[in-house]
Amino acid sequence: MAKHEYDKILTRLINILSILNDGEQPTTKELAERFNVADRTILRDMERLSSFPIYKDSKRWKMQDGFKLEKNNSFEEEVVLGILEEFSSSIGGKFSIKAHQLLDKLKNDELNPIYTKLNIEDIGDKFDEIKILEDAIKNKNILECIYDDEFNEPYKEILKPLKIVNYEGFWYLVALDEDDYVRKLYLKKVSNIKVKDEVFKTSTKIDEMLNDSISIWFQSDREPFDIHLYVGSDIAKYFRRKPLPTQKLHSVNQDGSLEIIVTITYEMEIIPIVKYWMPHLRVIEPKWLDDKIAEDVREFLNEK
Repeated sequence: MAKHEYDKILTRLINILSILNDGEQPTTKELAERFNVADRTILRDMERLSSFPIYKDSKRWKMQDGFKLEKNNSFEEEVVLGILEEFSSSIGGKFSIKAHQLLDKLKNDELNPIYTKLNIEDIGDKFDEIKILEDAIKNKNILECIYDDEFNEPYKEILKPLKIVNYEGFWYLVALDEDDYVRKLYLKKVSNIKVKDEVFKTSTKIDEMLNDSISIWFQSDREPFDIHLYVGSDIAKYFRRKPLPTQKLHSVNQDGSLEIIVTITYEMEIIPIVKYWMPHLRVIEPKWLDDKIAEDVREFLNEK
């Protein structure tokens, strides 16, 4: 979706919140006519606003009694600041404290309408190391550190740090090693960081690779390949709301189920997702991957 489309959606969402906040109780059709969109677009907007206490009563949308959005800042600012505050709380430690101090300077409202349940590990005890890593990444300095992979004795690494990333709640340092192979180091196991004066150059392909990755399982040295997935009607809405990074729609079936194409670099990027949503999500092609998942399931059932 193009950037201007996101801007239009955000503007419409803020206007809908403003209308409800002012006590109006419009129907879906009335909102659709006001914004010159289809009824189904308004229904999708209401799904996007599900974190707010909005409900439908006798075909009319209403804001819960007693709830009021403050107007000290714009609604857009309130939403963004609310998400940032909840995000920093999930990280915890010194980061959370410093983030709250900064956000308190920006926020004046007494009631934050945003609640996010983000299961993110606490890295507050790594705040000093993170600051060193951030500076090294920004200045493209090579660094030396000690890494404990939990399988061997801790050992020294010489790295070109690229990004600090979070996958599924866990923090990692993505870096190039001395052979320019992409490494993914669990952040809590990185210690004794020493930044060198030597600098390095990076490629824009790294950013593209991270943007396209589905999980920490991505492989930089493998050729990407497509996976054809069936998404059952019971869960199709979740894959519409939050598509996978490389997801492309293949077809929509009459029963509401979907077929999608997802590009990955390694089967473990998609296998945990398929298992999580079973039996509503399954692999159509390639068959070897569907067979592998089926074998995993058989082994699991035989062990019980």
